Amino acid sequence: MTVLIVESPAKAKTINKYLGNDFEVLASYGHVRDLPSKDGSVQPDDDFAMTWNVDPDSKKRLNEIAAAVKKTDRLVLATDPDREGEAISWHVLDVLEAKGVLKGKKVERVTFNAITKKSVLEAMAAPREIDQPLVDAYLARRALDYLVGFTLSPVLWRKLPGSRSAGRVQSVALRIICDRELEIEKFVPREYWSVLANMANDGAHKFEARLFALDGKKLGKYDLANEAAATSAKQRIEAADFFVEAAEAKPAKRHPAPPFTTSTLQQEASRKLGFNASRTMQVAQKLYEGVPINGEVTGLITYMRTDGVSMAGEAIAAARGTIQDEFGDSYVPDVPRAYKSKAKNAQEAHEAIRPVNFRLTPKKARGLLNEDQAKLYELVWKRAMASQMESARMERTTITIATKTDQIELRATGQVITFDGFLTLYQEGKDEKSDDEDEARLPALKQGDAITRGDVLARQHFTEPPPRFSEASLVKALEEQGIGRPSTYASILTTLRDRDYVRMDRNRFIPEDKGILVTAFLENFFRRYVEYDFTASLEDQLDEISDGKANWKDVLNQFWREFSAAVDETTDLRVTHVLDALNESLGHHVFPAKEDGSNPRGCPKCDNGELSLKVGRFGAFVGCSNYPECKFTRPFTESDDDGDATKLAAGDVRELGNHPELGHPITFRGGRFGPYVQLDDPEAEKKPKRASLPKGVAIDEMDLALAVKLLGLPRVVGDHPEDGKPIEAAIGRYGPYLRHAGKYARLTEWKEVFETGLNRAVTLLAEAKASGGRGRAAAPLKELGNHPELGDPMTVHNGRYGPYVKCGKINATIPGEREPDDITAEEAAEWITTKAAKAGTKKKAAKKKTAKKKTAKKKTAKKAAKKKTATKKKAATKKKAATKKKAATKTAAAPSNEDAT
Repeated sequence: MTVLIVESPAKAKTINKYLGNDFEVLASYGHVRDLPSKDGSVQPDDDFAMTWNVDPDSKKRLNEIAAAVKKTDRLVLATDPDREGEAISWHVLDVLEAKGVLKGKKVERVTFNAITKKSVLEAMAAPREIDQPLVDAYLARRALDYLVGFTLSPVLWRKLPGSRSAGRVQSVALRIICDRELEIEKFVPREYWSVLANMANDGAHKFEARLFALDGKKLGKYDLANEAAATSAKQRIEAADFFVEAAEAKPAKRHPAPPFTTSTLQQEASRKLGFNASRTMQVAQKLYEGVPINGEVTGLITYMRTDGVSMAGEAIAAARGTIQDEFGDSYVPDVPRAYKSKAKNAQEAHEAIRPVNFRLTPKKARGLLNEDQAKLYELVWKRAMASQMESARMERTTITIATKTDQIELRATGQVITFDGFLTLYQEGKDEKSDDEDEARLPALKQGDAITRGDVLARQHFTEPPPRFSEASLVKALEEQGIGRPSTYASILTTLRDRDYVRMDRNRFIPEDKGILVTAFLENFFRRYVEYDFTASLEDQLDEISDGKANWKDVLNQFWREFSAAVDETTDLRVTHVLDALNESLGHHVFPAKEDGSNPRGCPKCDNGELSLKVGRFGAFVGCSNYPECKFTRPFTESDDDGDATKLAAGDVRELGNHPELGHPITFRGGRFGPYVQLDDPEAEKKPKRASLPKGVAIDEMDLALAVKLLGLPRVVGDHPEDGKPIEAAIGRYGPYLRHAGKYARLTEWKEVFETGLNRAVTLLAEAKASGGRGRAAAPLKELGNHPELGDPMTVHNGRYGPYVKCGKINATIPGEREPDDITAEEAAEWITTKAAKAGTKKKAAKKKTAKKKTAKKKTAKKAAKKKTATKKKAATKKKAATKKKAATKTAAAPSNEDAT
């Protein structure tokens, strides 16, 4: 018997089927130990000794693994094929060695890039030892992150109240976002003009030409700087006759992009599918772990944490064969394409992310997968297929148009695709849209041809600031700068949001005031440690450790010596010094220049006070220097809603237009609980109809069409086929939902209220009914395996009052700062155990209280009975005494015999 260790229980079950009864496959459930979240977990003075903590659930699983290893003579560690997977194997091995169960046992390490029977069996035939340099790189990275976080964060708490934390990579990513925001704030638009003429040849084929040169001089972007210059040029064009001076056509090729890496998958999923990085990696994990196909669970894609762009030889051959069958011989290049990664240490030379079986087309796979999985699989399949397809061929044409009477030259450029090649299947997305006139199709023209001029247009333009980062463009920027590693980007971006350092607006990162303050503090007092080059060079050193070229403790020693000295320098730093530095560096942000030229830092309440940054219990604010005589305060950044379409203060009213059917005005208003639209019917006896702005919709996105839709809710989707009763879609207090005959089903996004069809609605209602939940979808967001103690499966759900984990009849709320996508099995098990313990404690307390009440009741009854008995006895004694007395009195009153005589 051989014991084999993997990370997830789902993978364990699948691999056990592949290997048969001679193997016992057990799951570690991810990492089995970690550094405790307290001081002293890493000790620089003791050669960077680390104290590892094993949580109760992991302890139980490790005991089970140890018990199984005792009975066998061979242990195989088969955790994931990356740095984290190597670390998990090392942790398990270290614990088992400490338990003394490995004596005389054979220990091997295997890795496989895909969960298929073939891949697993091939890996088992090629075992190796633990890759110690890879483990050392993990230890160095873990120690660095711990030392920076647990050393720098307390400095922030003391010197900048209201701050949450700092991190080695997290803070640099935040700086990138803040730097971009400051660029936007400082940006001054510049005006420029362009002149275009509509042209046509003899065949009346119309095209557009741009003014290229004037008076023999090529025009620069800003040469037509104002309307007067543009109008003058326009008039000269209108007065001239034109001919084709030159027509040049050049062949060109466009080559496909390589298959996905972790980073490019996250970027493209963000652009094309709207997935954030966490969601992408969660879905990719499911595709990697596999789904049942012909009765056997099979992985659909290769391992999804990689920097590699190459594919195995058999995979290339399979892709080329599928291309030939699906598209024909002309789409298969003569020579297979080979790609080389630009990364210095490409995730330990893994393959790119690709389908395990190219013959499983997205169409065939759709019935095996849920919606998210089907979308991501199609993206991976198309990208990998396109990477081995023939290049697109095109013809790029430039036509120069001139006049004999004036020195005016116009140019028209365009291209014609002569062979679509890989473009027939896939085209890479772009982060920012651009006006590309090269896409225009031009008529066949030759030198000397006459041209007919049509309308001439002078267009005004203004330069635009750089755009804010989307998830895709930020991931791209991090990778280009060499900051962090793609496998960590999802958690970094989640942390920034959880710390309230940034917010998302139309899928763009906007730094919060808190994030800008923290970044400014670090740039002023720890600048070296948020510099892009320094962070990138540290990543290079970590890569050298994993490559066996550097000693991990030497790297830590060098870093800690300089870093601890920088921290020590802040010991005597006063909060007033911090605020002075922040006033200086953030002055343009906190105190923007005023239109009247007055002092932007002058106090509006008193005459001679100067505004300055202050810090309080809940963070930074702006106050007057004359405090306490002047108590003027305002938020960190001053809000100015006048003319700003992106803001709507309470009490503000904007007219959107009249209802197209009813004719009544519709207004957009700022209310106490947020923005809403209102139908203003002057004849209505009841309150006017209102609808709140849905979560996720920006204020400047509200227009008449959307307002009419919202005011028209609930929307009747159709009649249910079973009972004929209507199904309605609406947006409520807890988000979008479906309603039918008193039953509810939750919708994911507000747009679904207007897009969901009858079939989809019926399915969602059926799933909600099957789950037994009111207002939530049946399908779990995430499956986490079975609870180690209770044995029931653990799942993550979205409930009416927020996300929660479920295990049997126990539901445990997920803490507000955590994203459902990032929940681990260990965390879920801990929350469920705690909830179960609380429930058990409450039950015991209730039983104890009931028993106590019963005992007290019995005592009271006994006491009452005793009292009653005593009362009766006393009454009887009293009565007896009275009777006796009466008898004695009667006897004394009766005459004696002598008296009678």
